[in-house]
Amino acid sequence: MKGFMRLSLLSLGLLLAVPAGAGGLGSQTERSYQTYLSNFESSFEKRKTFLFIDAEEGLRDRVRKGEIFVEEQRPSNEPPNALIHHYEGAVFIPRAKLDRVLAFLQDYGNHKKYYAPEVIDSAILEHDGNHFRVRMRLLKKKVLTVVLETEHDVRYKPAGEKRWESSSRSTKVSEVEHPGTAKERQLPPGSGHGFVWHMDSYWRIEEADGGIFLECTSISLSRDIPLGMTRLLRPIIEELPEQSLRLVLRNTRKGLTD
Repeated sequence: MKGFMRLSLLSLGLLLAVPAGAGGLGSQTERSYQTYLSNFESSFEKRKTFLFIDAEEGLRDRVRKGEIFVEEQRPSNEPPNALIHHYEGAVFIPRAKLDRVLAFLQDYGNHKKYYAPEVIDSAILEHDGNHFRVRMRLLKKKVLTVVLETEHDVRYKPAGEKRWESSSRSTKVSEVEHPGTAKERQLPPGSGHGFVWHMDSYWRIEEADGGIFLECTSISLSRDIPLGMTRLLRPIIEELPEQSLRLVLRNTRKGLTD
């Protein structure tokens, strides 16, 4: 425990030593990330199975029996001065129905309740059919606490009988300084410490086997680790996206089974 405390304090000191404005999101990094997303979306459309859990023998059954499955997909190349975090996750929600799951996911005004403590506040900015524009205030906490003000463009579409899918693309990610105080201010997107610059997700929903299979692909972008800090800080930064995805899947199942 003492060793862990020393590591945490050292990590915190190193993170705080990175200036908030240093190494902002550059245009080349932005283009590289958008290319990665485009390539993923292209391969996503060509996938052989609707659910990725059907591509591996026995995985569907493990998820149906209650496992919250999360797996990292390591990018072959990273953008300059940045890290891409790509995770696939799946959960089964027994006795759930498709219309109820869609209503839950689209109830963005209550995401602050469903997905607390990571979602501090949430609201629908615009809604037209299966198209939503939403706002989220997020709390990211792993040694250091960061508050983010975000906006997302979310689109749903049917994908066959008892199947739906959606995409959520971040249109704004701003770090908030001094949140909840008179000094609160939002930093310009692409600036700040860079713990999250983009956060995008892709969902698949299938009603089968007496419930709902729910899958999420989470892809996000953060700054790279400063030279000399890789071994210490990379595991900390990379644990955040995985933990967030597990929380979303767990809380979605909890919210639909309580």
